[in-house]
Amino acid sequence: MLLEALENPALDEALLLRLLERKDLPAELLQRVARRAEWIRSYAVKLRLARHPHTPRLIALAAVRQLFLFDLVKVSLLPSTLAEVRRVAEDLVLNRITQLPLGQKIALARQGPARVVAALLAEGLPTVLGPALENAHLTEAQITRILSRSDLSPRVVGAISQHSKWSAYPRVRIALVRHQHTPLARVLAFLPDISLPDLRDLLQLSTVRTDLRSYLAHEVARRSSAGRKRA
Repeated sequence: MLLEALENPALDEALLLRLLERKDLPAELLQRVARRAEWIRSYAVKLRLARHPHTPRLIALAAVRQLFLFDLVKVSLLPSTLAEVRRVAEDLVLNRITQLPLGQKIALARQGPARVVAALLAEGLPTVLGPALENAHLTEAQITRILSRSDLSPRVVGAISQHSKWSAYPRVRIALVRHQHTPLARVLAFLPDISLPDLRDLLQLSTVRTDLRSYLAHEVARRSSAGRKRA
């Protein structure tokens, strides 16, 4: 019945768009929609084909490459959309980041997926840092990955080290201790909460800055001594 409905001359674009909102549509119907020149020219139809979970892969990938920036963001965040399509949508946004005006970067920092937000953080623009660090899609893994970059701006490292949420994660704290641009005062505040094995591992790293090495050694010695006394 749905396939027959496509041939009904009374089916205008408004009705077609309502039909394409149904998640139970078969791939054959979506393929037929994509083959109709008068329909596939419509941006609204392309958007719905790109994000529909049953759209054939090649059609969905072709459609997503023609979407506007913030529609790409929405598609990348839809769990029901094909994983490959979400990934391509993210990549397309990432490829545009450097050319975007500041206002769009701030909006992306607030709404974008984790990889996009991480890229914006790495740029280090002061007005972008706050919204990016508050983004609900940002993950601990992305934060630690950012902190593994030696070319990261001191401004970004400082903002992460001062952030009440991210600086509380053990893995993030270790990454901050390892980073050369983390303010020494913040590093010293983290040391009491880092486990003794992690402190010993940090002390073995040749990349740990010299002004921190003595503090690490002191904290390791203090914990080891306290442990022996308790024993």
